[in-house]
Amino acid sequence: MKNRTSRLLIIIFLVLIIDQVLKVWIKTNLSLGEEIVIIKDFFILHFVENNGMAFGFEFAGEYGKMFLSIFRIIAVIAIGWYLFRLTRHKEIPFGFLVCIALIFSGAIGNIIDSLFYGMIFNHSYGQVADFLPEGGGYETFLHGRVVDMFYFPIIQTTLPEWLPFWGGNDFIFFRPVFNIADSSITVGIFSILLFYRKQFNTLDKTEQDSEEESLVSEETPEDQFPKPE
Repeated sequence: MKNRTSRLLIIIFLVLIIDQVLKVWIKTNLSLGEEIVIIKDFFILHFVENNGMAFGFEFAGEYGKMFLSIFRIIAVIAIGWYLFRLTRHKEIPFGFLVCIALIFSGAIGNIIDSLFYGMIFNHSYGQVADFLPEGGGYETFLHGRVVDMFYFPIIQTTLPEWLPFWGGNDFIFFRPVFNIADSSITVGIFSILLFYRKQFNTLDKTEQDSEEESLVSEETPEDQFPKPE
């Protein structure tokens, strides 16, 4: 059990380290909108920031941003507690635990941006941001923006005119810009849906069996045997 826990911690820390190192590098080397072409028309490092959820979706307003940050913290605590409970059961497949760990580490990765980046970096509009600038950061605690950089415009075309509503518009697939943390969450969720959907039924039975074992272990020897009449 300890060996499984150690491997899960290694996975969590690796995702966090890679995610944060890349974000800090992007933030301190590019201004907003700048990009580095890795593979032409396929893989681009394109620096954007977002106030909201994964893949650039927005959650508007100052209070909306604060609510989202607090919700993320609560969600991460819940996922971490859930993962800790699962590691105690040998019946749970290690692959399922890895999926939960990926979701957990990805959520923490984006929380770090939201909580601290506004305080430790200045803005990136038309300039490369400084780490721990003398004049302070661009925002306060809980109001930082998430750094995204992976852009895969695999298909770039113009939709045919005969299409209703969208005819003649430019079309790009895949348009959203994302980061390592987003990828970790997505891989974890889709892996569960593809390989471990039935695992939740097993979890319910495992939890029930564990509770019954706990009740039996708490009984005294006198309680375990019927008293003679």
